[in-house]
Amino acid sequence: MLRKLLLAFGLVEIVKPRPVIDACERVGLANPSDAQLRPWALWGARLEGVVFVWLLARGRQGSTVVGVLLGLAGIVLALVPRPIITLSQHLVYENTDDLELKPWIEPAARLLGVLYLTVVALSRRADAPEDADRANRSTR
Repeated sequence: MLRKLLLAFGLVEIVKPRPVIDACERVGLANPSDAQLRPWALWGARLEGVVFVWLLARGRQGSTVVGVLLGLAGIVLALVPRPIITLSQHLVYENTDDLELKPWIEPAARLLGVLYLTVVALSRRADAPEDADRANRSTR
């Protein structure tokens, strides 16, 4: 069930990244209306959605490199979110100095890291129906 929910989220992020970005801005910024996105910010959100869909839909057949990179990003976000917050702000916004972060931005970034790790873990599990059928046939 969680796999399907995250897969749906990835698809929404690919097709309509702006509402996802707007929601993240409302969570993390005290002044989201002042945020000026860089032109490639929407493509970055779409890329995140593609990674989620790729890993969750392909499961164990997905790219190991993509899974490792998302897992590393998840670990760093979960353990030391501040440098990633700063880096992502400079990549996503043109007016980083004008933005006011809400006090819970670090816990929210840690949760994003846990989300990344969850996607990686779900992509490694053999709970897709075709994987279960394959496993059952091989144990006979």
